[in-house]
Amino acid sequence: MTEIGKWLIFLGLVIAAVGVFITLASKSPWLGRLPGDIYVKRESFTFYFPLVTCIIISAIVSFILWLLRK
Repeated sequence: MTEIGKWLIFLGLVIAAVGVFITLASKSPWLGRLPGDIYVKRESFTFYFPLVTCIIISAIVSFILWLLRK
């Protein structure tokens, strides 16, 4: 039963960290507007895909998970 408790604490910390990241990311002027992010605007159509932003976030998360495994 103590193993479940440890996992619940870890999951809570991860959710809190994601919440802090989302809060701070909305105040960051460069996040989501990096060179390489795809933005197409037409008369009645707008398409936005933050390609480079997704790659950077993925690299950071992968590095953090790699550190936690060691």
